[in-house]
Amino acid sequence: RANPRVLWSDVRSIIMLGMNYGPDEDPRSILAQKSKGAISVYARHRDYHDLIKGRLKMLGSWIAGQAKKDPALEMKVFVDTAPVMEKPLAAAAGLGWQGKHTNLVSRDFGSWLFLGSIFLNMDLPPDEPERDHCGSCTSCLDACPTRAFPAPYKIDARRCISYLTIEHHGVIGAEFREAIGNTLVLGASAAALVAAIMLAQAAVLHLMGRVWICDCGTIRLWVGDIWSSE
Repeated sequence: RANPRVLWSDVRSIIMLGMNYGPDEDPRSILAQKSKGAISVYARHRDYHDLIKGRLKMLGSWIAGQAKKDPALEMKVFVDTAPVMEKPLAAAAGLGWQGKHTNLVSRDFGSWLFLGSIFLNMDLPPDEPERDHCGSCTSCLDACPTRAFPAPYKIDARRCISYLTIEHHGVIGAEFREAIGNTLVLGASAAALVAAIMLAQAAVLHLMGRVWICDCGTIRLWVGDIWSSE
């Protein structure tokens, strides 16, 4: 995971892209309805793997068209389907920074971001990574009902609702049940929600991207409204 060239030895640049999936309403309202299960925001619509991979392929086709004079151009697309360290790469690419809750935080979209990547065997000029803007704020850590953060920038996955409701096999421990409440299906949104609220983000769905170069940094690539999720 730490070295993209282990995954593909010819990679020279990585286009990191994020799509905002922020909701139009406050997703915490369902938590008061104890007879209903609260589904994490990202899982309420189409499978993001299929949605984003299709758009990455569209963007890849456009890149191939622009680079048609280079017959040696090759690329690979990934959406949470390979050992790619999306969050550190996205931070290095300037899409945002890894917050104290370990998720990527964008100044434009909060933590409501799906991440995807396009690996290329071509060089692109570098850009600057985003710096950490968390400061002394710990709101995202304080919002976690199961206290899954032993310290800023560290997560204990064994206490994380996302892990417990998706990857954990067996019965969820009794010590977590009251804290989880009716958040029983497909993950947790509390920390991401607080990060979004603290940044006063708008829930507008767009695909944006920047590029991380394996050797020397990042460049910015805005693909614009043509990649709107609507």
